[in-house]
Amino acid sequence: MRKALAVASAVLLAVAVAAIALHAQQDKSKRPSPPASAKCDLPGGGSLTVDYSSPQVKGRKIFGALVPYGEPWRTGANEATTLVTTVDLMVGGKHVPAGKYTIFTIPNKDKWVLIVSKKTGEWGIPYPGADLDLVRADMNASSTASPVENFTMAFDKGSKGCTLRLEWENTRAAVDILPM
Repeated sequence: MRKALAVASAVLLAVAVAAIALHAQQDKSKRPSPPASAKCDLPGGGSLTVDYSSPQVKGRKIFGALVPYGEPWRTGANEATTLVTTVDLMVGGKHVPAGKYTIFTIPNKDKWVLIVSKKTGEWGIPYPGADLDLVRADMNASSTASPVENFTMAFDKGSKGCTLRLEWENTRAAVDILPM
């Protein structure tokens, strides 16, 4: 009887330790690239939200090196960056219906391209391909006033809509988003 109790106790202890370890691995806030989000409330009552993971520079050369120019980038880290809109939008002058999408970008020195992909639920890489693109919109690229350690996505609210702003290392890319 004691042997059976000892075995059962050992099994319970092992299960508890495994559950704690699994929970610690799944705690996204403790990742090197923690989750982040940005939201913009649009005129007329709609909203849009981006959920992404925020990697750090950590002394690395980012754009043109870690993130190559001219190639689709998952725009963050870990799971794919998502865009959720409750209303139809014009993104860089192109129509995006209300819904959930994945965001990719193509960085370049003077101009970026925002890709709104119809494919959702993927990890973030590889890029699913142009055949699943809903919209490709040009983004204005410029330098930041000072270095930006953590990759950041934010919305600047205007009277007609929002500007999606991405900043990291010494680069800023932005695109206007308007409700329809």
